[in-house]
Amino acid sequence: MNLALIGYGKMGHIIEQVARRRGHEIVCIIDRDNTADFLSPAFSQADVAIEFSTPATAEANIRAAWQAGVPVVCGTTGWDVSRLRDELCDAAECCQTDNRALLWSSNFSVGVNVFFTLNKRLAGLLADYPDYLPSITETHHIHKLDAPSGTAKTLAEDIERIYDLRFTNDDSQRVSYRGRDARVSGVKSQVPIESIREGEVPGIHTVTWDSPVDTISITHSAKSREGFALGAVLAAEWLKGKTGWHTMEEVLF
Repeated sequence: MNLALIGYGKMGHIIEQVARRRGHEIVCIIDRDNTADFLSPAFSQADVAIEFSTPATAEANIRAAWQAGVPVVCGTTGWDVSRLRDELCDAAECCQTDNRALLWSSNFSVGVNVFFTLNKRLAGLLADYPDYLPSITETHHIHKLDAPSGTAKTLAEDIERIYDLRFTNDDSQRVSYRGRDARVSGVKSQVPIESIREGEVPGIHTVTWDSPVDTISITHSAKSREGFALGAVLAAEWLKGKTGWHTMEEVLF
């Protein structure tokens, strides 16, 4: 399969290695210095583009890929993907001919997606027991641009959809950055999320349900970025030839 890479940082390099090991060809690599290559013949030859860039550039990158007729697997977090999701879903509901495709996930790791499923199952089991209050802690490397992480937001949103929360939280979350606490405004969630940024940690997420009599916790710890890269390539293999809005859950389950 022909793949294009959009964003060539640490994740882009690892995705390239994983894709080549699985027998795919990288026909075009686009980074911030060569965005004109969206219009190149090489990019248009791609069956799927894999996008890991920045929150500020993700939407424009996806739209540029669509203009070239290339479907996109996107793992960039920290931006509002709902507009593109709604566009694709509205087109499908109106039976409009639309060749665009986007598969977005806050985390492409196979293990994390199993973790998402466990989180939803646990939320469902505890929904009738209001003494159990959920909270989330996520730890990442100091280079991560967004906080809370997209994975933590997904975990919180899944709980909120399932669990009838019995408490309220203010409009900010506590972030511990290099040992210093700060308040990050504009982040709304009923599930408290603590974000820690330290060292080169690939990613640790813990969901805790605390009650007056006991505590239940589940944790996923990533050992490297390769698991995220493998999941992104698996998603690209699955997306080839498809249109519309898709999720990692469709790929795996």
